[in-house]
Amino acid sequence: MIAKVIVDVPVKQTDKPFDYFIPDSFLPLVQPGIRVVVPFGPRKLLGFVIDIEEESQLTNLKEIESIIDHEPVLTDELIELGDWLSKTALCLKISAYQAMLPAAMKASYKKYLIITDGKELNERWPGCLTFLTDYENKEWAQILKTASQEEISIIQKALRENMVALEQVVHDKSTSKKIKMIRTELTKDDLQKAYDQLDKRAKKQKNVLAYFLNEDHGTPIPLTSLIKKADAGRSAINHLVDKGLLIEEEVEQLRDPYAHSEIEKTTPLPLTNEQQGVLEPIVQDIEEDKHQVYLCHGVTGSGKTEIYMQAIDKVIKQGKEAIVLVPEIALTPQMVHRFKGRFGSDVAVLHSGLSRGEKYDEWRKINRGEVSVVVGARSAIFASFKKLGIIIIDEEHETSYKQEENPRYHARDVAIFRGRFHGCPVVLGSATPSLESYARAQKGVYKLAPLYNRINQQPLPEVMMIDMREELRSGNRSMFSKPLFSKLTDRLEKGEQSVLFLNRRGYSTFVMCRDCGYVIECPHCDISLTYHRRQGRLKCHYCGYEESLPDRCPSCESEYMRYFGTGTQKVEEALTQLLPEARVIRMDVDTTKKKGAHEKLLKAFGDGKADILLGTQMIAKGLDFPNVTLVGVLAADSMLHLPDFRASEKTFQLLTQVAGRAGRHHLKGEVVVQSYTPDHYAIVDAGAHDYQGFYQKEMYARHQRQYPPYFFLTLITVSHPDFPKVVDVTQKITRFLKQKLTNKAMILGPVAPPIPRIKDRYRYQCMIKYKNEPDLIKILKECQNHFQEAYTKDALKITIDINPYLLM
Repeated sequence: MIAKVIVDVPVKQTDKPFDYFIPDSFLPLVQPGIRVVVPFGPRKLLGFVIDIEEESQLTNLKEIESIIDHEPVLTDELIELGDWLSKTALCLKISAYQAMLPAAMKASYKKYLIITDGKELNERWPGCLTFLTDYENKEWAQILKTASQEEISIIQKALRENMVALEQVVHDKSTSKKIKMIRTELTKDDLQKAYDQLDKRAKKQKNVLAYFLNEDHGTPIPLTSLIKKADAGRSAINHLVDKGLLIEEEVEQLRDPYAHSEIEKTTPLPLTNEQQGVLEPIVQDIEEDKHQVYLCHGVTGSGKTEIYMQAIDKVIKQGKEAIVLVPEIALTPQMVHRFKGRFGSDVAVLHSGLSRGEKYDEWRKINRGEVSVVVGARSAIFASFKKLGIIIIDEEHETSYKQEENPRYHARDVAIFRGRFHGCPVVLGSATPSLESYARAQKGVYKLAPLYNRINQQPLPEVMMIDMREELRSGNRSMFSKPLFSKLTDRLEKGEQSVLFLNRRGYSTFVMCRDCGYVIECPHCDISLTYHRRQGRLKCHYCGYEESLPDRCPSCESEYMRYFGTGTQKVEEALTQLLPEARVIRMDVDTTKKKGAHEKLLKAFGDGKADILLGTQMIAKGLDFPNVTLVGVLAADSMLHLPDFRASEKTFQLLTQVAGRAGRHHLKGEVVVQSYTPDHYAIVDAGAHDYQGFYQKEMYARHQRQYPPYFFLTLITVSHPDFPKVVDVTQKITRFLKQKLTNKAMILGPVAPPIPRIKDRYRYQCMIKYKNEPDLIKILKECQNHFQEAYTKDALKITIDINPYLLM
């Protein structure tokens, strides 16, 4: 039998299945979806078996060396999905398959030294075998660190003459956690006899046996627990094991990131007529195995999550499985606890806050069929379920559902592919759906399921617009307008909580010399450095470069360095000066770096240990605190003027989401929005909670400028350390596209993007706008292959992004 294997070499030339002979001993084990180690040229590589056939067109096939998995890690559906992704996202098959698995399962390749001709070696370099045998089967990287110059020189000569060789070994990075368990196979009588026979001085040993006599002695106990419960040391237990009274064994234990969380069990809530109207057709599709995409457009607080949970309940009762995607920043402990509270241990959670080992164990629970529900960020869409009953994407408008590196997929497209395959409904939920999705619902491609009212019939919070230009004219130079400041003081007096939102971390956006106007920029990117006051450092938010703040201007030696712009650190400082009695929690990338920090800060706020929660985007979604009655947005237009056609849409969505954090329970909510352009329709309509009004105006603007959803876009970015090379190649690509595509396609550029250099690489772009280009994928692939091949030895990189979300 022949295995078709995709090997782990991420280049175009190897992007196809290679045939390998399956040795007889492996025949029962090799099946599509498992990972194997195969010889590839002089190396050994990891590969995915995607098919098995009875014969091959080729002769002299090599054999599969070894098998990594005993069970397939990819289902037949995921193998098909990988093939579809490689075509639609223009990526390599190996990249698609690796994106479906946790990072712990990526292979690491290590080289080991082996002696092939010891006799010849000893004759050439007498005495060299003494150090070479020490190095045999040692990792090559380790040898290079420890060996002397003379020894390395001998090894290299011996390698050239084939007296020693370097053997590459494939390691799977995944490791399971094992714990030591102690048990006994003795009866209670035998244990009692052993206890009585022990020397009186062996007190600790007696304590251990007493534990097994008093407890259910047949149940194994973790060694660490036994030491505590029996008040005994390790040596006492070892003595009892040596005597054959106890048995010690290593048992695999799955890491559970939520093992220590106290999660209350919840029951389904009664639904309103409106919620019932949305749930019924979804349930009908679940029962009839029918694929349909629903757009659940519900105002903030309208009870979308309860609909999701009741639909999942129906799915589980049918013996099927469910995937729930939530944006990374909304994957708060609150969200996880809701699902864990309803479905208990039937839920696996996948997000970036987990350690590599925890992610691997959660993935294994899914793969073994031990859970029926996965709640996770973007990559959870690849959960290896075999009987999918529903896929839910909450906050479907979120741009983080689009992956920005290879494979550049959108989770929504993958969800629809999988929904079609399994014949199950896909539910997209949002208070502010993306224009593309809402336009599809208007056209009948998706089915619109609206929720116009909050569950508790609480009105949506009142929004007050503050024109910061007027505040400046009246002499208020503070970052807080007078109305916002008085409302913050009022909440403090009442003992209610407030949320302040600013979409910029750090202390100030840039540092400039007041004498010569010099702005301190990143040496590797064309962008100014952001000042972080707490560490007293300037940081680049693109490449991670940082430096200490200079005392004088690097250009003119002036002492007058001034901080411009406002970040969350600066706001926090201003709050402590103006409202010293207020307890403030700041949440941004800097304060949530540590594992579990996100959860700790939100729990403290939920427990009433702070009066004001100040944060960036991560506080805009999914939070539900009954005592929050005021939301303040400090710079509503910070995103409005970015060179991105979605700037208005993103501003409207973010303001609506933030406003939705106020007055979600019995207390009335208020929102204060500070802006320098308060009359822009994105800000006005967000203040009026008017999605329809915004949709009409934005669709008109998109139609005028020929942007999605009226047109599709493809963005091609070329990057290289040499600027003329980038311009030259992008011009050639533009000419190539003009020749190949129909005359209805618009090709814009080449042009430098708003940030022309990142990490010492210059960038240049061209964009295709089109309505219908039947051969587009074929032409793009041809373009990619031709130019990438022409510059193989160069550091040139061509990125093709179909339906891009990041244009900067």
